[in-house]
Amino acid sequence: MTTRRFPAQLACSRCDATFPIRELMNLCPHDGAPLLVRYDIAKSPELRDEIRSRPATMWRYRELLPADDESEIVTLGEGITPLLQSKNFDNVWLKDESKNPTRSFKSRGMAAAVTMAKRLGARSLAAPTAGNAGAALSAYGARAGLPVFVAMPRDTPQSIVDECRGYGAQVELVAGVITDAGKRVAQYIAENGGFDLSTLKEPYRVEGKKIMGYELLEDLGRLPDVILYPTGGGTGLIGMWKAFNEMERLGWIGSERPRMFSVQSNGCAPVVRAFNEGLETAPEWESPQTGAWGLRVPRAIGDRLMLRALRDSHGGAIAVDEAQIETAAAELRTSEGIDAGPEAGAALLALRTLRAEGTIRNDEAVVLFSTGGNKYH
Repeated sequence: MTTRRFPAQLACSRCDATFPIRELMNLCPHDGAPLLVRYDIAKSPELRDEIRSRPATMWRYRELLPADDESEIVTLGEGITPLLQSKNFDNVWLKDESKNPTRSFKSRGMAAAVTMAKRLGARSLAAPTAGNAGAALSAYGARAGLPVFVAMPRDTPQSIVDECRGYGAQVELVAGVITDAGKRVAQYIAENGGFDLSTLKEPYRVEGKKIMGYELLEDLGRLPDVILYPTGGGTGLIGMWKAFNEMERLGWIGSERPRMFSVQSNGCAPVVRAFNEGLETAPEWESPQTGAWGLRVPRAIGDRLMLRALRDSHGGAIAVDEAQIETAAAELRTSEGIDAGPEAGAALLALRTLRAEGTIRNDEAVVLFSTGGNKYH
C-alpha cells in the first residue's frame, strides 16, 4: 500500500542541487556534500493525532519517511523508545535508546537506510563502524536478506565483533580508528561492489534518526528547552534539527527550538574545538582516545551541518573528562535503572557542568540522550 502523503526528493546540503529518489546515491555528485531528503510538506495539524493511533514504531511517521510502500519496509520494531523523567535531577528527561532492537539508536538509521538500499536495488551493503552501527547494519542486513561487510578498528570490543558476526556479517578488523575503517570499506566496495552505508554518505540514516525529534514532541507535548547529545558522527543531531524544521512546516510547532549541545570526550573532541574556534568545519582530531566508542570519530562528514545546528539553536559544544565518563555511566545505571553506555555518561557530566556554570538553568527542561546500552564489556 502506498502511503506517502508528502512527495520527496534528494537535495544537496551545500549546493542545493536536487535529484529524484529513483536510484542509489551516496554524496552529491557536484560537490561531494551529504544529500538529504526534502519533503514537499503542507500544514497538517490533524496528522499528529492520526500518527499517535498507529503501532508504536518509528514507521508510524511514515508520511515523513522515504519508503513509499509499507510492504518494502525492513523493520525490527525500532523507535518509540521511553522518555523517562529523571529520579535524581529536576526537569531532566532521559531518552533511553537502548530499548531499540540492537540496543542503540543506530537501529533507527539502519532501518531506514537498509529499507531504501534494498528498494533501490542494492545487492550487498557495507559500512565502517566504531561499534553500534555495525551491529545494527548486520541485523537489518540479515532481516533484508542482503550480505553485509563491516570494517572496524582492531581494538573494538570483542562483544561487538561477535554480535556482528552472529548476524552473519563479514567482519574485518583494521589498524587505526573509524576513519581508517572507512578507507577499507571504500577499497572493499571498489573491488567487490556493494552499497556504502557510511554515516551521512547516503541520505537515509538521518531520516531514521530524525524521528527522535518527533518523539520528543509526542512525549512532552512540546519541545524541551535543551538537548544534550553525545556526538560522534552526529547524524541524530542533524536529523533532529531537520525534524524541527519539518514540524514547523507541518504546523505542529512555531519557531521555537531546543538549544542543542554536542557532548564529546576531551580525548576526541573535533566538534567542540571547531565550535569554540568559530570554524565552519571540524579538522580531524589527532590520536583520538576514548573508551566511549560512539564518540571516537576524529572527523565527521557532517561537521558543517552539526556546527550550523549548534549555532542556529544558540546551543553549544562541551568536552568532558574522559577519566570520569564510565563512572558517570555507572551512576545512571545504578540510580536511574537504565541500560546506559559510556556515551550517556558523557552527557551526564555535561549536564552537571553546564548547570553548575549557569549555561543551563535549573528551571529549563532538559533531554539527555542515552544513545545505547552498556555493550562494551
